[in-house]
Amino acid sequence: MLNNIKSDAQTRMTKSVDALKHELVRLRTGRASTALVDHLKVNYYGSDVPIGQVANIAVADARSLTITPWEKPMVAAVEKAIIAANLGFTPTTAGTVIRINIPPLTQERRKELSKHVSHEGENAKIAIRNVRRDALHQVKELLKDKKITEDEERKAEEDMQKLTDKFVKDVDGVVKAKEDELMAM
Repeated sequence: MLNNIKSDAQTRMTKSVDALKHELVRLRTGRASTALVDHLKVNYYGSDVPIGQVANIAVADARSLTITPWEKPMVAAVEKAIIAANLGFTPTTAGTVIRINIPPLTQERRKELSKHVSHEGENAKIAIRNVRRDALHQVKELLKDKKITEDEERKAEEDMQKLTDKFVKDVDGVVKAKEDELMAM
């Protein structure tokens, strides 16, 4: 029972850290990355689909992306979706290839993004602590139902705290790495 609670908590905490990493990959750091645009939705024959499903997205060099729609009529729709997303860059079209030049970040924008990274990190820590709270509640229920002893409860609480500390430290590492990446440019 306790092992199930612990492994469930560990799985949910891992998902919180993974969600943070996924969110931070999308942040613009002044370096080209397909993650900057692959989540954007484009209207494809009446339904909204990610750009990655209607076009090839490639990193041309450190500061530019190329997007090549598979169908010529999609060029305008992809271009419109990029402009509508207000990501801070303007697409230029040459035939069926859309090129996006990524301008360097200003110091002010870096600080703004750094605050956003910290905020996302705090949200991940809150999610991890909520998982701990839920797990400890389950442990207390087991104690109340006399399915475990007080010693087992104390041990489970210690294990949960160690697990929480480990994942909070992981979040801090991810946030620090992203902030360093933002400020290094």
